[in-house]
Parts: sequence; C-alpha cells; structure tokens
Amino acid sequence: MLATAAPIALPATHTQVEVKAASIGESLVSYGKKFIGVPYVFGGTTPKGFDCSGFTQYVYKSEGVSLPRTAEQQYNVGKAVSKSQLIPGDLVFFANTYKPGISHVGIYAGGNLVLNATSSQGIALVSLSNSYWGPKYAGAKRVIETSDKFRDILKNDPTYPAIEALTNDNIIQGYENNIFKPDEPVTRGQAAAIINRVLKNEPNQVEYFKDVAASNPFAKDIAAIREAGIINGFSDGTFRPYANMTRTEMAIIVHKAFELQMGDATAAANSYSDVSPSNWAYEPIAAMKAIDTTGVFKTSKYNGSTRASRAIFSTAIYNGMNAK
Repeated sequence: MLATAAPIALPATHTQVEVKAASIGESLVSYGKKFIGVPYVFGGTTPKGFDCSGFTQYVYKSEGVSLPRTAEQQYNVGKAVSKSQLIPGDLVFFANTYKPGISHVGIYAGGNLVLNATSSQGIALVSLSNSYWGPKYAGAKRVIETSDKFRDILKNDPTYPAIEALTNDNIIQGYENNIFKPDEPVTRGQAAAIINRVLKNEPNQVEYFKDVAASNPFAKDIAAIREAGIINGFSDGTFRPYANMTRTEMAIIVHKAFELQMGDATAAANSYSDVSPSNWAYEPIAAMKAIDTTGVFKTSKYNGSTRASRAIFSTAIYNGMNAK
C-alpha cells in the first residue's frame, strides 16, 4: 500500500519457492527432459510426437528463441563450439544418419549426454560415446549468448540494457556465480533501497515503522523514501519490508521518485486493456508505457496485481532515470 486511501492487496507469503536453473542452457535442458519418452514422429513438432529438429525448435521456443525448422538449417545458426567446450543448451549435430550430411540434432545436456528425439526410444538421453551416435558427431553450435556479467540473462532480452546499466552503477546487484535471478520478486524493502541508491537521500531519522528496527538493513533507505513521500506505510503502522511489491506499486513509486509528467501517457494507457481511466493508479501505470524505451512495457496488458520481478523493476527504474 502506498497511501491509506488506496489499499492494494499484496500477494500472500510464499511457503514454497520454485528453484530455477542456474543458466538459460540448464533451463532448456530441464524443460526438454519433461518430454523424455514422447514418441518419435517424422515431421512432428508437438508433445504428441517430435522429430529431432521439431524437438529442439519446440524446447528453444520456451526461452523465446526461434530456430529454423530442419537440422540442416539449424546447423547454420549460432556460433561453432568445440566438443571440449560444450555446455548445457548447446545444439549438437550428427551427420549421415538417415541421409548424407547433417541429418540429426539434439541438445547437449551435460555429462557427455545429448537430449534428442531418437527413432527407437523417442525423446531420450544418449551418450556422445555411444557406438552409433559417437562416430556420427558432426559439430555443435551455441545459439544462446548470455550476458558477459550474468549467465541467466540473454543479451537480446529487452530487460538486459537496464540490468547492465543498473549493475554497472551499483544500483542493483547480482548474486554469486554470475547469477542475476531476473524472475525473483522485489520486496518493498529492496525497492526502497534500490530507489534510494539513485536518489541518495539521507533521512532525518531512521525509525518510522514498528516492523522496521534501526538494525534492519533497509532501515535508512525506507526512512529516506518515506520522508520523500515515495513509499508510505500501512494504516497499522507497519511498512512490511519483506512483502513482495506489485507492478502497480512499482509504477507509483517510479512515478513519484522521478516526478514523471503525464505527457502522452493518455494514449499509451488506452492500449492497456486491463487499465481503465478510472483506475486509481491510472496515471502512474500509463507513464510506464509512455516513458518506456525498451519495449518491456509496450504490451496489451499491464497486469498490475502481479509481483514485480527484479528484471521488470530494473527496467522501470532505468526508464525513470532516463525519462525526458
């Protein structure tokens, strides 16, 4: 909640957290393994039945990556990598299977194994040392290029410029092992800290809320943005620093922090089918699209009640910092 007159229903506390793959390649493999046992169908491109390139095309699409239809065509995309440099998610090609030349493709799964559509077992893991597949190995291509900083973000992801800029300026940080966790939620306390790293405000006092002690790592930032009127507390005297922030809350604090003007936001908001002009947060949400230079907010719906992820929040801050 940002003002007591306009309550927001915050998401319930999660008791279970989905464990995500450490890299996009590993995420591809994890997703592809769900189809182990699906039968081989020549020309198949769906979970009812796959051929080799139909399978790789389908799995890559889960990460928003489009591949050509055939194994031969897929061999012409990406960057060639040596067998000794294979990492999960790389495309692995074989030649002279049912026809001369490049004729089969799979996804490297790590541990010398390839996840692919076989005519005998359907989707299965096969060893590169296999007596049949080993001699037919023809090379590998790396289609997914992650950022130099984080191995769980694609360079062509529309949120990447924002994440790169904000991490370079130490406004938001990543995690160990070159992980950013772009889909993780942003809490109200984290949002306060991120905003105040941009504004650099010093509070007059620290303790304003009964659930934010002076020892809280976000205490000074929460106090600073409270004094600036950017994020207020709840009517019960709490701030709820560990509650996830919604996309509507995000829009409001970015709107306030960067003193955004309506500008051409009216036209932009009209294309959000789930945001009515009578919505109490209409103008801040409209501004998200009006100032967006990344394409992230150029969508048909805003989905304001959903939680703001680290990647989405970073993009909103980036747009706010660069708004003219």
